[in-house]
Amino acid sequence: MYIRYNYNNQAHYGFLEDGVIKRLNGTLFNHTGLSDESLELSSVKLLPPCQPTKVICVGLNYRDHAEEMNETLPEAPLLFLKPPTTVIAHHDAIVAPEGTGRLDYEAELAIVIGVEAKNVSVTESADYIFGFTCANDFTARDIQLSDKQWTRGKSFDTFCPLGPGIVKTINQNDASIELTVNGEIRQQSNINKFIFGPNEIVSYISRHMTLLPGDVILTGTPHGVGPVNSGDVMSVTIDGVGTLTNTLKVQ
Repeated sequence: MYIRYNYNNQAHYGFLEDGVIKRLNGTLFNHTGLSDESLELSSVKLLPPCQPTKVICVGLNYRDHAEEMNETLPEAPLLFLKPPTTVIAHHDAIVAPEGTGRLDYEAELAIVIGVEAKNVSVTESADYIFGFTCANDFTARDIQLSDKQWTRGKSFDTFCPLGPGIVKTINQNDASIELTVNGEIRQQSNINKFIFGPNEIVSYISRHMTLLPGDVILTGTPHGVGPVNSGDVMSVTIDGVGTLTNTLKVQ
């Protein structure tokens, strides 16, 4: 698993295996291998695994979620954006401003782009994907509903936890996705219920905007979306990727 971490007040990229980090000689997308330096995971602070210029989100991309919402299946991916200031790391706090009402979790698989992509085909798109990570598309639902569009309610600082790291591949035909709140399962599904798969999504988005290395695509959430309260601990677990955990703090 590729990670980004803080050690001695400096940010580094590394590869994590069995609790031991090997630092990359270079950046995530341009490096010459691993250094001889070894660190225990417990000795560093994890950072968001990449630094996107934008976070592109796909709405209503699970068949079970569409059924739950009584929505017709979309004919093309429904897109919206989160700014990069929403991005936080594994174990960072999601901070909701005072005055927000209903606050919802949304477990999602995230795609990390590795190569600049513009007008790529579905068959080509896999070559532009660096890997995958876990995400929580956190949402101030009352604001989203009152605005009648999605930007403000999903764009507060800290509203896009990513991590803990990036894996290169997953089983796109069978990978479970689950979210727990204080240890209780709230969402449980499988990415085989996607309406649009990762390669289709990357191709589609690249026909509308240029994707840059480090950009992140959230692929939608399954059924079971619901509210949380200040102090609640949310964990997103995706088979083959890992577990992302964050606590909500309402100011």
